[in-house]
Amino acid sequence: MYSSISASSSLYSEQSFQPIPAPSEPLQYRAIGLIRGRYYAGDHLTQGTLVASDGTEIDAVLLGRMMSLLKKHLDLDVEHLWVVYPRTREKEENLHMQIVGVWEPETLDSPQLADQSLHPLMGDNYFSIRGEVIFHSSETGVVKVKINQAPRKKGEKPRSFKLTLKGTLMGKALHHFWEFHVVREGSDLVIQEALCIAPVPRDPRSRSPRSMSRPRRSGHFKPRSVGTPKPILSSSGSPRPQIQKNIHRKPTPEG
Repeated sequence: MYSSISASSSLYSEQSFQPIPAPSEPLQYRAIGLIRGRYYAGDHLTQGTLVASDGTEIDAVLLGRMMSLLKKHLDLDVEHLWVVYPRTREKEENLHMQIVGVWEPETLDSPQLADQSLHPLMGDNYFSIRGEVIFHSSETGVVKVKINQAPRKKGEKPRSFKLTLKGTLMGKALHHFWEFHVVREGSDLVIQEALCIAPVPRDPRSRSPRSMSRPRRSGHFKPRSVGTPKPILSSSGSPRPQIQKNIHRKPTPEG
């Protein structure tokens, strides 16, 4: 079963002692990351610019309880390690951030978390992206991922958004569920590691009229393999997943 990211995700997991907890399900959609920098409010406090420690300026908005958190605990004149939801604006194709929290246990009066060190991957500019690959170009080094969101209210239709990553993938990439370990380089989200989890089942309602008009064959038949990557055996004989590392390749300049 496929799960969706929730709009009410917690600031951090008390059990994992990490700002980005491990996925609760193998096929859990999500897009979350960390950026160190300063937030500059615009005409309204909830809309402004996040200036990263490397000087990159990113449009940003504050979500939910961040308002009370800012007023009670945070000094906007200094840098913080922000917990963010990355987005790619469809028209401009530029990076946008939704600030959902901050990772500062000592500031937030959480002494039990203050002594916990971050996982090596979970440093500044790390992002965890999990979703369906709907576009992949090895020539331009662009990967687009569809990420489903859980409905905010009961009876509301599920929503989704597309996130643009930089990198190339091997094997059957399209319409498969992937897990990406990503780092931010300037205004780009660059793939460092990628793991193909499973093919995404098609919605029967999305079949073409031609395919739906075909008569069903009688008898039993064997489904065709979709080519899911086989596991690699470790020295102990136990399977371990295939992981693509350092797969980013900048496109060759034309001309």
